[in-house]
Amino acid sequence: MIINIQIHNVVGIILVLLYAVSVASLVLVLLLENRNPLKTIPWVIVLIFFPGVGLIFYFFFGQDNRRQRIISRKTYKRIMRPFGANRIVQDACSVAPQYQPLSSLLIRNGQSSLLYGSRLEYFTSGTDKFSSLLDAIDRAQHHIHLQYYVFAGDEIGRKVRQALIARAKAGVTVRVLYDDVGSWDVKKVFFNEMREAGIEVYAFLRVVFPIFTSKVNYRNHRKIVVIDGNVGYLGGMNIADRYVKGSSLGMWRDTHFKITGKGVHGLQSAFLLDWYAASRRLVKGREYYPKSQIYTDNIMQIAVSGPTGQWRTLLQAVSFCITNAKTYLYIQTPYFLPTEGLNQALQTVALGGVDVRLMLPKQSDTRLVNMATHSFLDDLIKAGVKVYFYHSGFLHSKLLLADDALACIGSSNFDFRSFEHNFEINAFVYHAPFARQMKAMFMHDLETGCEQVVPSQWFARSVFVRLAESFMRLFSPLL
Repeated sequence: MIINIQIHNVVGIILVLLYAVSVASLVLVLLLENRNPLKTIPWVIVLIFFPGVGLIFYFFFGQDNRRQRIISRKTYKRIMRPFGANRIVQDACSVAPQYQPLSSLLIRNGQSSLLYGSRLEYFTSGTDKFSSLLDAIDRAQHHIHLQYYVFAGDEIGRKVRQALIARAKAGVTVRVLYDDVGSWDVKKVFFNEMREAGIEVYAFLRVVFPIFTSKVNYRNHRKIVVIDGNVGYLGGMNIADRYVKGSSLGMWRDTHFKITGKGVHGLQSAFLLDWYAASRRLVKGREYYPKSQIYTDNIMQIAVSGPTGQWRTLLQAVSFCITNAKTYLYIQTPYFLPTEGLNQALQTVALGGVDVRLMLPKQSDTRLVNMATHSFLDDLIKAGVKVYFYHSGFLHSKLLLADDALACIGSSNFDFRSFEHNFEINAFVYHAPFARQMKAMFMHDLETGCEQVVPSQWFARSVFVRLAESFMRLFSPLL
């Protein structure tokens, strides 16, 4: 009996030592990776104070794969060759002087060429967006490229699937990408029915446990549709009923965009890069970049960002937009967990007299994120930022506007996950009429669906509430 107890004690000591060595090794790895201290410290806390669970969470969500290249430079150039800047007509295409550094940054970071002459339409309801999308699918003649973070198997998902199947049977080439984690609860038969109809369907970064657990943290959050190389969609809406019917939070207020013209070429190149990453099939050719009609004097750049590149393209571009705002800066986002640099930039421009307005959902679909978000608002409000809570449903829109001259639209939220971990896609639009149109949309939301945060009431929150919010802020880089 005594011998058995001693054996158990020895085994227990060995296991504790092994765990301690594992945690110490991981902490050492975190330090050697030279990550942002704001991201390193929360992981050290999790690993030390949450034994076992912390280790599991690290393997799922903590590993840094930014140096991994899922697409080789050689393949990237082969795909981009028909889309190279020297093949794009850019006559009468130059951005205002104050945005030339931004356009140069996007070109150098991601070969985001200036695209001239597109027409932009926007949708603030899922009903209108899906009506337009289904109509565009029905009109497809050559190819349909569709990519979503969530492609649900619900009513609206089945409608989109049936429309795609119908075009595939009519001889149109249809390619579909979905994120394996974002669409995790969708049954395999849903996608298999598309495959059986001749549609090429692939999951992005498929997760096979436990071998590829690090891929859980790097998700493809892009929403892209390209039809015949001339019509495209991007924005915040996934394919799911909640964008039409709402949820327990009420109606989902989101923004999605239809692009007609040259801007679609930027969506095309982004899709084909992701397509190769998921399928290892290289698709290229002039037919995917047809000559486009000039509809307006709109200039845009389609910018992609992800964890595998050397630079955080969207983080850098958004930082530029904030620090160079002169009169106003308006932001809509469902999740607000800014990096320290962005947080300081917002405070700085507000203190400098720029009219900074931040619109957030009053109720979030993630309580812990909501708590962490609130911890950032105190200093912003003190600096003069006007904060608004949207109460007419759940605000899921992603929008940044500056000075009646620039609009940033797309899939990226204003948080660590979008800027650091996810594969995202945004369009930077240099067009005063479009910027004013987006400003009118923002002001309509503000006047009809928002309540402004009153500083005296906000700062009267109980010490326990503020303490809980501050505690969750420690983990904001991980949320």
